[in-house]
Formats: sequence, C-alpha cells, structure tokens
Amino acid sequence: MLKFTVLWIASLLTAASALAQAPAADSCEAKAVSKDGKPLAGAAKAASIKKCEADSKGAAPNCEAKAVSKDGKPLSGAAKTASIKKCEADAKGGK
Repeated sequence: MLKFTVLWIASLLTAASALAQAPAADSCEAKAVSKDGKPLAGAAKAASIKKCEADSKGAAPNCEAKAVSKDGKPLSGAAKTASIKKCEADAKGGK
C-alpha cells in the first residue's frame, strides 16, 4: 500500500510540473509554429519569438498614447481598455 501511495504522489508531482512548464496559449513561444502547424525549433523558433515580442511591445505603447477622448483628455477605466483592445486588434489585422 505504501508503494502505491508513493507512486501515486510521484505521478501527481510529475504531471503538475509538466503542466507548469507548458507555454501559455497567448505567449510568443506558443505561437512559434510552422505553416503546417508543427512547432518550430532552433534559429527559426528564436527568430519567431523575437519578432513576436517586438510586435507585441511595439503595439501597446502606441495604442496607450492613442487612448484619448475627442477633446484630447486621456481615457481611463473601461473606455481606455476598450480603446487599447480595438487599437491592438486593428494593428494585428492591418499587418
């Protein structure tokens, strides 16, 4: 019985560590896949991640600056969030 319990705990720890290391669905590492859906490796993966991170960093500050009302005052709260979301969606669709 002790052997079974030890094996069960070990398998839980292994599964938990595997899940903790999986990249988030919206991360650049998760998006580094080829045209046929296979994960990239090596230099291609590094280049893809670098481009993704540059694209994501470049869009946010620009969209933050554009989040202003018609009379030029900075937006806040839900209006700011919606404006930034729309700006980022437009930026991704336009590229």
